[in-house]
Amino acid sequence: MTQVPIISGIYADTTPDYRTAYPLNLVPIPKVTGVSEGYLRVADGVEANGTGPGVTRGGIEWRGVCYRVMGSKFVSVAADGTVTTIGDVGAGDTVSMTYGFNYLAIASAGNLWLYDGTTLAQNVDPDLGTVLDVEWVDGYFMTTDGENLVVTELGNPFAVNPLKYGSSEVDPDPVVAVVRLRKEAYAINRHTIETFTNVGGNFFPFQVITGAQVFRGAVGTHAVTTFLDGIAFVGSGRNEAVGVYIASGGGSQKISTREIDQVLAGYTETELSDLVLEVKVDEGQQILYIHLANDTLCFDGLGSQALGQPVWYVLSSSVDGVGPYKAIHHVRAYNKWLVGHTASTAIGHLVKDVSTHWGETVVWEFTTPIVYNEGKSVMIHALELQALNGSAAFGSLALINHTYSDDGVNWSMPRRISLGSAGDRTKPIKWARLGMFRQQRMLRFSGDSNAPISIARLDAELEAMAW
Repeated sequence: MTQVPIISGIYADTTPDYRTAYPLNLVPIPKVTGVSEGYLRVADGVEANGTGPGVTRGGIEWRGVCYRVMGSKFVSVAADGTVTTIGDVGAGDTVSMTYGFNYLAIASAGNLWLYDGTTLAQNVDPDLGTVLDVEWVDGYFMTTDGENLVVTELGNPFAVNPLKYGSSEVDPDPVVAVVRLRKEAYAINRHTIETFTNVGGNFFPFQVITGAQVFRGAVGTHAVTTFLDGIAFVGSGRNEAVGVYIASGGGSQKISTREIDQVLAGYTETELSDLVLEVKVDEGQQILYIHLANDTLCFDGLGSQALGQPVWYVLSSSVDGVGPYKAIHHVRAYNKWLVGHTASTAIGHLVKDVSTHWGETVVWEFTTPIVYNEGKSVMIHALELQALNGSAAFGSLALINHTYSDDGVNWSMPRRISLGSAGDRTKPIKWARLGMFRQQRMLRFSGDSNAPISIARLDAELEAMAW
């Protein structure tokens, strides 16, 4: 038997070009099982956990409570899903939320709102200006209007001194976000990143760290987040195509592959400026989510280190696998992951015992690299998946499809077999008598959320022909 890799695969487009096929709704897990050094596990499902007054725009955990902005309302979400409206912060797109010792801050609709656990109030100081983003650093709430770096007064976050304005001047590009990493503040510009440290004084209390500038920046306010002890962002330098990078120590390392870059290239700069990055750290994984209008791309930082290659996968909440993942703004609270819905007022939480999204069926799929025998014909006697199955719901029809392609563009009709009924954990997942191919073949396997599964290995029984 020949083991065929399953972590990522190959297909082709009509340009013509070889493209990478990342697993869909299957999470690569680096773990030595004795069968393989890693496996694909069906992604977590999402169960309903209440509704709110609008579509989620951001979330955070503070003092043991989950808070969200939904529509124009700032709300708390209890462990049982009960939503309590606290106040109105104005309508708009994704918000920024952070907190200091005494206040939770919200940048919404160009304004800054502060919540002390009892009262929600707006900072109306005219010297504050427009608020695109907010971060808490060393006792200050730091904001930006796209040009200036503004800090509130120590001990009074409702006051701003215009003599304490700062700026990022390494490049004339606009400031799109502010980020805190350790005790340093970062001005994230469109094509550069500048690092500041707190030195005190009577004017702007932060000073540029010479030599720590990064000559790449982010495409938008929410296209940046802290990740793997650095700053992850989607962006580029001047005269560069957009990619995904991690900035650390005055430099930046690219983590996006050619395939990810090609997906990003399918969006305009305006569309990319609205994307949202977020991180989920759980069960030995550090996952970076890139929420685009029509795609959700995921990068496993620790998995990539363990396997020695970039580990990417794709999430989708559609029945055909086309379209974005509808769970967004993950918040760890009450010993579970709470999420909002990208297009409705629903709130949910992640679960492992089902893989549907808010009760809706979703599909999973993976593709293999090219099976090739030096240009000679090959007979495929059998294909067998080594997997954990038998977890289908009672009464559901758990099926798995196999298709193949010899050119990467045109795919065969699916050959479908049963994964077995609930509790049938020893049923072989095997296709026999699959015929011959002459030069190359790509293999694809798919199922849906009726069939939760973990796939450790694909074995192929091949016979090389003499011609």
